[in-house]
Amino acid sequence: MPTINRKQLFLASRIALIFTAMTFAFRASLEGVWGTEFVSDATKVKETIGWVFSPAFWGFTLAMVFGGPLADVIGMKRLLGFAIIGHVAGVIIYLVAKDTTMLFIGTVCIGVGNGMVEAACNPLTVTLYPENKTTMLSRFHMWFPGGIVIGVLLSYLMIDTLHLNWRFLIATLFIPAIIYSFLFLKLKFPKTERVTSGVSTGKMFMSCLKPLFLIMLVCMFMTGATELGTNTWIVALLSGANVSGILVLVFINGLMAVGRSFAGPVVHKLNPNGMLIISSALAIAGLFLMSQASGYWAFGAAFVFAAGVCFFWPTMLGFVSEYLPETGALGLSLMGGAGMFSTSLVVPIMGGWFDKFKAAAISAGNAVNADSVAGSNTLMKVIIMPAILVVVFSLIYIARRKQYKGGYAASKVVLDPVSEL
Repeated sequence: MPTINRKQLFLASRIALIFTAMTFAFRASLEGVWGTEFVSDATKVKETIGWVFSPAFWGFTLAMVFGGPLADVIGMKRLLGFAIIGHVAGVIIYLVAKDTTMLFIGTVCIGVGNGMVEAACNPLTVTLYPENKTTMLSRFHMWFPGGIVIGVLLSYLMIDTLHLNWRFLIATLFIPAIIYSFLFLKLKFPKTERVTSGVSTGKMFMSCLKPLFLIMLVCMFMTGATELGTNTWIVALLSGANVSGILVLVFINGLMAVGRSFAGPVVHKLNPNGMLIISSALAIAGLFLMSQASGYWAFGAAFVFAAGVCFFWPTMLGFVSEYLPETGALGLSLMGGAGMFSTSLVVPIMGGWFDKFKAAAISAGNAVNADSVAGSNTLMKVIIMPAILVVVFSLIYIARRKQYKGGYAASKVVLDPVSEL
């Protein structure tokens, strides 16, 4: 690709993902502030703010699912144009918001923009680096936890330390938006890997109906929920562990960012399937240890959990891109959408588990340790998902033990291994 500057395209992709992650961090930090300023009914603060935040998940999912096929039709650059419009419009609406309805509309715009970033940048990454897909997807996705760390630290500095108006915090989103917009708009984009390989649109859709892809889609629900669901509730889950949940959140995401940046050596030693088995096992161990940990031991438990979920998201995408390449941009978008949609489902479920366990502890006369009991029991519930994943990924590994290298050329001469399951 002599006319394609893949380094700058990849840089712009990472900055766009930082914007996405910062929006998640900012909303989490502003939950209480927005509840106080915009919600008059004290009995419905959480419910109302939850309604405001909901498009961050379903808007993201819809944009990815519909944006995936469009990446091949209208091109990745135009998709990112939609992302820029959504991001800039969302920030402006937030800044002029007078009520929760405007906050909701702003979240819709940003959620759609975030989804378009993923819908375009995942296939862009595998197109730019066809020889090293999983490693480069990991390096791309390191900036989601990295962006969350940046967002949390900015929130702590501007809101908790300097006590600035929350609009100054939101306005900082213009910085990454302007940078990635300038880079993308001036650069030339390649066609997607599927298009350049001559795979028809019909074959792409049919490939997404293959048993292996459908199995991985279901698994993505569980990997996404294990990672993002737990991180969403980590402050509450560790509220009885005598440790700062927000510091643990920063610690987990910082480790994930570092781990994904050094994914290359791990990928070379283990294929994506092996990485997913080990990741699931470490996630189980990390969740169990966090359910038992107290004080600074929670950071040790969080380290194990972070090591487990660190490679989940990019490796799931890498697996599909390596071994089911004909699913194209649609396959990557469906996978990412499944992970985000599962989070929108599991977050209220986990909240319900926590409330139920806490109420039971109080009823049993253990009000002092109610938060600790609720957090521990909820984490033990979450363990079910990675436990299932260990079994499924192991079965896939056994069926695929005569593994091929992946890619379009290899897929033409190797039978679909799922037929062996």
